[in-house]
Amino acid sequence: MTLQLWTHCRLATMQPDAATPYGLVDEGALVVDGEHIAWAGPREALPRSLTERVAVHHDAEGALITPGLIDCHTHLVYGGDRAGEFEQRLNGASYEDIARAGGGIASTVRATRAADASTLKAQSLPRLRALRAEGVTTVEIKSGYGLALDHERKTLQVARELAMSQPVDVRTTFLGAHAVPPEFAGRTDDYLAEVLRMLPVLHAEGLVDAVDAFCERIAFSPAQTRQVFEAAQGLGLPVKLHAEQLSDSGGAALAAEFGALSCDHLEWLSTEGAAAMAQSGAVAVLLPGAFYFLRETRLPPVALLREYRVPMAVSTDCNPGSSPCTSLLLMLNMACTLFRLTPAEALAGVTRNAARALGLNDRGTLEVGKRADLALWRIGRPAELSYWLGGNPCIGAVRRGESVTLAEAA
Repeated sequence: MTLQLWTHCRLATMQPDAATPYGLVDEGALVVDGEHIAWAGPREALPRSLTERVAVHHDAEGALITPGLIDCHTHLVYGGDRAGEFEQRLNGASYEDIARAGGGIASTVRATRAADASTLKAQSLPRLRALRAEGVTTVEIKSGYGLALDHERKTLQVARELAMSQPVDVRTTFLGAHAVPPEFAGRTDDYLAEVLRMLPVLHAEGLVDAVDAFCERIAFSPAQTRQVFEAAQGLGLPVKLHAEQLSDSGGAALAAEFGALSCDHLEWLSTEGAAAMAQSGAVAVLLPGAFYFLRETRLPPVALLREYRVPMAVSTDCNPGSSPCTSLLLMLNMACTLFRLTPAEALAGVTRNAARALGLNDRGTLEVGKRADLALWRIGRPAELSYWLGGNPCIGAVRRGESVTLAEAA
């Protein structure tokens, strides 16, 4: 393999046990061997045995290098938009009012079903490119706007096609239990049976990396969610959960029982839920875009998560109804200003903890053996990634050891 060397750089290794905030190395060097990191640390400590084998030497010109960013919770593939509902909310309607009147998720379901695969891909591609332009190298994309086998398949296939057309990794999550479609109105259990029929079919077609559900009073009960998780478990698929967004349904404890990768939203998380997550190792995925966009007032219990040492990830929750956001950097700022995360916690939330929320232990930090997914930034200190409102200091990205052209993404 050809060894590549980056020097004249600072490294934010993001290793959890690092002696310095961010695992910062001021005068750093990084060696990549093929798709993986072969060495990362102080330039002066770089072994001669490696420098003698270097074939390509990159001068980073003082840039900060971080792990490639990871957006671990998105609904990026969907049809249409919900700007009209945004206006309704500003005129006093609640998210639940709109959903119960046939809007909300149901309106996006209609638009997504009406769009063919090529249209969905064309609408989704600019959203993915916007994330890529900010140094994102891995993205999770959920289904859940088709709510019927053919349309859930279409959404997941588009997500896979996006991964093939762009230099970014896409992890697909089946979210058939997102809402009850209009044709099953008043028959939630009947629709749940459809979800349980869809899952093994889509899994057999290679379209599902994980399974999610919306456990909430306007969606699916804990008992119904349990059925989804049992089906996923039977197929060997990891689970995630939209939990405790609008009320405390006990979803976090249920998800922890099934060894969930993550519980997401969590504004109403209880002490019991946090304790269960800590014991199971589930990641708390915080979604400040939805909190902001819906004008919520109840904050996720960050102090409780810290107390129980639950790892916290941060994501865009890119979706048309509650977080039409394609800037992970903006979410870093909101996580700090709205939720009071520290900049170091926020950056960990889009690197190592986001990787953990997707069950990916091969990325998220700069250390030997991890995948060479990197982002290069023209900034003075790591905190600037959370500090700036607007603008994009990303000047380069590397995925699996290969440079990515950001100009194509912008």
